[in-house]
Amino acid sequence: MTTFVDRVVLHVQAGNGGHGCVSIHREKFKPFGGPDGGNGGHGGSVTLVVDPQAHTLLDFHFRPHAKAENGKGGAGGNRDGAKGADLVLKVPNGTTVQTLDGTVLADLVGAGTSFEIARGGRGGRGNAALASARRRAPGFAELGEPGDQLDVVLELKSVADVGLVGFPSAGKSSLISVISAAKPKIADYPFTTLVPNLGVVRVDEHTFTVADVPGLIPGAATGKGLGLEFLRHIERCAVLAHVVDTATLESGRDPVADIDAIEAELSAYGGLADRPRLVILNKIDIPDGQEMADLVRPDLEARGLRVFAVSAVSRQGLRELSYALAELVAAARAAAPPLEPTRIVLRPRAVDDAGFTVEPLDDGAFRINGVRPERWVRQTNFDNDEAVGYLADRLARLGVEDALAKAGAEPGALVRIGTYEFDWQPSHFADVDYVPSSRGTDVRLAEAPTRHSAAERLAARKARRQRPADEIDGDGDDDTGE
Repeated sequence: MTTFVDRVVLHVQAGNGGHGCVSIHREKFKPFGGPDGGNGGHGGSVTLVVDPQAHTLLDFHFRPHAKAENGKGGAGGNRDGAKGADLVLKVPNGTTVQTLDGTVLADLVGAGTSFEIARGGRGGRGNAALASARRRAPGFAELGEPGDQLDVVLELKSVADVGLVGFPSAGKSSLISVISAAKPKIADYPFTTLVPNLGVVRVDEHTFTVADVPGLIPGAATGKGLGLEFLRHIERCAVLAHVVDTATLESGRDPVADIDAIEAELSAYGGLADRPRLVILNKIDIPDGQEMADLVRPDLEARGLRVFAVSAVSRQGLRELSYALAELVAAARAAAPPLEPTRIVLRPRAVDDAGFTVEPLDDGAFRINGVRPERWVRQTNFDNDEAVGYLADRLARLGVEDALAKAGAEPGALVRIGTYEFDWQPSHFADVDYVPSSRGTDVRLAEAPTRHSAAERLAARKARRQRPADEIDGDGDDDTGE
């Protein structure tokens, strides 16, 4: 049974926002009490949080789908819908969040570090919130906005101060078992260690962690053996320690050749050249091992490497090794840049920023890019003409129609906003002094009136305000068609 997983693909779905409610207050002696539809609740978000008690991504291996709760819809009586519950996922320290193409979104290091991976959708406003002096009883409400949906790769990189690297059966597991309280599996066959093991070492007032990385072989950086799967676990190590088997019986192997082979793989993997290194000549309790250690020590020291001859069985040389590792870790920590407190950077919007852009496309269509236009379109119920007219008014006030005209759009041109497409009809002029005659309808969408210039539309507005009362019929509608 799999007990350690360090890479998974997670399918994340934030909660959708609840729909707003269309409702009219009615009670005895108040046949028309005004709109009282409540707003929809926001959808829940999905957040990753580092938990010191989590050591593997095994939970996500068996449950790769994570979905937050949807927001509830609004109701009459000005009752807002409940907000969807957020979903908090606990991940191990050292988890990186990446897109499927390898782009790093977050690097989660440190207990309590969190990252909102998917934001819940906004709840739609009810008709009570949409009421205005011109539109006293809206016959529509906004739809809830869909929550974020994406696939990400969670990859665990062990957070340790010292990484033990070496060929299989070099004695790394035995070494970590005697210098710390870790109890890894130890056997006399290659690739006994299939998962990285972490151990905590205490030397006087110094405490540091040691990672036992599964055995590497030539070609590990290109995917041979288990190396490619576990080389990532030494990326965060401040110190690298070569563990060499001085008593190996394999032909063609010696400590110097083993170190050169491992260094070649580390160089091919990249990003580890600046880490301090030392060499641990293991198994000197065996006579042949002691002789080999005495033979190769001068050559290794000539390269500038600190060499320690030890035995995990007799525990010879372990005290000196522990003090040396503690010294290197302390120096690496002192050289590390100090952690700066998190600062919130405020970037005000530029004065001339319209909040959207118009992009002409190769097929003759035009795309409107912008957070607000795209959100407004997603929250519009296109089965309701009044809601469509309200959307047109909002886009016109934002300046979308004027920008399309300046970009060369002609009547009937295809316009794309988000995943929606429209045939642009500037003759359906928006942002006018229009009072809807009945809820849920918009006469501007019934028949396209003659297109007017901006000056003609402004003159029509002024004339309407100055028109005598006898030019308006009993139903309150303007007879001019404006």
